[in-house]
Amino acid sequence: MSRVIEVPSVLDERGFERLVSDLAEQTSGEREPERILFDARRVRWTSPYGLVGLLAVGDVARGRTGLAPSLSEPEASEVRSYWERMDFWQNAAAVFDLPSLSTRSHGESDALLELTPIRSHQDVHRVVERVRERAATILERRLHYPKPAVIQFSVMLSEVCQNILEHAEGDGWVCAQTYFWKERLGRDVLVLAVMDVGQGFEGSLAAEHARRFGDRWSSATALEAAFLNGESRFRDPGRGQGLQAIRRQVTRWDGEIRIRSGDAMIARVPEWDDIEPLSTGLVPFPGAQILIVMPARIETPVPA
Repeated sequence: MSRVIEVPSVLDERGFERLVSDLAEQTSGEREPERILFDARRVRWTSPYGLVGLLAVGDVARGRTGLAPSLSEPEASEVRSYWERMDFWQNAAAVFDLPSLSTRSHGESDALLELTPIRSHQDVHRVVERVRERAATILERRLHYPKPAVIQFSVMLSEVCQNILEHAEGDGWVCAQTYFWKERLGRDVLVLAVMDVGQGFEGSLAAEHARRFGDRWSSATALEAAFLNGESRFRDPGRGQGLQAIRRQVTRWDGEIRIRSGDAMIARVPEWDDIEPLSTGLVPFPGAQILIVMPARIETPVPA
């Protein structure tokens, strides 16, 4: 018999939080381990963050129960098609107990970057090379960014992926997609999601920094130390500046970046959003989950 977790109909960052909460409820206490079924039949829309998040939650479910979770397919054909185009099923086969028919592949995708595992530095290099040509088209034509932004985005993408290898001490995934964000901005956005289920910021920075924080050491203080102050687990000069550089770059693009780790989330919040810059008391979840949103530039008309 399986315990059932219903995947939210809108699978985005809020949907991810629901999955984390439901998984915690289903795996708490002294229960006998049981297989978990993620029921995705009613999913109607998915963001890159939600898609990567479903993999991450499934991976944690597998670790907590010792059993590969099951996953039902969405009933909506457009959602199934999107999951296929984003290479979800190929990656899900390593996490979930899937019917063989669900691992089907697709033709060329319109995504900036299909869902891709990050396990080595070679993976990071391949990811950056794969997106370079697509990034030029998307950033310049769809988002109206200047040509140097392509290089800056490639550096930022490399940095967030390297963060998985250097700090998580585990595997992770990355995914990026451009779409029209009608509800919040009324213009195109590029959404980049990077996640791992490793030791998280609190665990990664503890050896070097926990002692001076004493009882105040937590996921929130670890995120502040890394995101705002550039602290690193390494003593080498110059280390730890990557996240600060990303935050500055995202600010130049009037974008948003959120980093969730443990039971806290820190964010650079633009004027077009109203989330809290620091949230605590979240349902604990391993690793780090990064969301970056880059909106299209509003081009100012040249006076006649």
